[in-house]
Amino acid sequence: MASLNKETLLFTKIQKETEALPISFEDWEQRARELVPPGPFDYTYGGSGAEETVAANRAAFSRWAIVPRMLRDVTNRTMQISLFGQSLKTPILLAPVGMQAISHPEGERATARAAAAAGVPLVVSTVSSYPLEEIAEVMGDAPRWYQLYWSSDREVSASMVKRAEAAGYSAIVLTVDTIMLGWKRRDFRNGYSPLREGKGMANYITDPVFCSRLSEVTPEKAVEEILRTIYTPALTWHDLAYLREQTKLPILIKGILHPEDAKLALAHGVDGIIVSNHGGRQMDGAIASLEALPAIAEVVAGKIPLLLDSGVRTGADVVKALALGANAVLIGRPFIYGLAVAGEKGVASVIDTLLNELDVAMALSGSTCVADLNRSILIQR
Repeated sequence: MASLNKETLLFTKIQKETEALPISFEDWEQRARELVPPGPFDYTYGGSGAEETVAANRAAFSRWAIVPRMLRDVTNRTMQISLFGQSLKTPILLAPVGMQAISHPEGERATARAAAAAGVPLVVSTVSSYPLEEIAEVMGDAPRWYQLYWSSDREVSASMVKRAEAAGYSAIVLTVDTIMLGWKRRDFRNGYSPLREGKGMANYITDPVFCSRLSEVTPEKAVEEILRTIYTPALTWHDLAYLREQTKLPILIKGILHPEDAKLALAHGVDGIIVSNHGGRQMDGAIASLEALPAIAEVVAGKIPLLLDSGVRTGADVVKALALGANAVLIGRPFIYGLAVAGEKGVASVIDTLLNELDVAMALSGSTCVADLNRSILIQR
């Protein structure tokens, strides 16, 4: 009876702590929709074109089923992994999402505090709402990476990379699937562009090289120059050599979906690959990230870290991605909805739920560590 009372009290405590916050991804999304104006909400929620790629990302996870293994002692479990010589508590990172202040005034600062507290690395976007140094200061010694949108003025890119290294970021993530803006019907319908409104210029107006390009440092002139240089259709594999000259940090390429591009990444000495279709926000009708993962994992063959984003929503999703060859995954929309609903507390709650789901999913699959997760526990439906 005493044990039952203890469990009842614990359950009551959890209920009180979570009753004001959603639990499922769908509930977070609905609450965010109710709180955030249509323009900013659709910017986060939507994808490109008819949003076929957004749907494909979720459908891809549904096509795989976990086949649990039984009668294994899973009492002692760990989610710990190592990336680039750094020990991480979990195989989950927060993806680079720009202009987070459109969802909550505290933006990346709130996200950074929650990520640091949970020991989950945050990948900070080039178009963040606050300068990369300010975000780093909030995180202290917690792990963080810097995501780079390659500028057609490559000296600006070099400057930002050097700033990131000086501010304690431990890896550079070059996003390569944004050589031009995806065709986003929702944003056109709403007449909304946070970039044009200056919501993502914090790293630019604090950058000495970028500011040297302006006749006068004003928001208007800064936005004009950002829009002129942020998309780089001329970007090729050969540009990686210049990037390598600017930093000693590991360089990951984000946006790889074709196994031949994975081969090229290895040939050009890339330190890591993130299999990603930008959450369906760039190329509509593209292959789902999870669908692309097995062939790329076969090419990479453990030579460099392989990560995945786009469509990850639950602990079971994480298990499937890791079993198919990813070393870690990134989440985007889930934590942004948490941010929109409850700021730092919301991000922390989303992270906590996902980590607990992953722990349960690992145990019930018969696994005690990330290394146990492999194709043997999966079948295609």
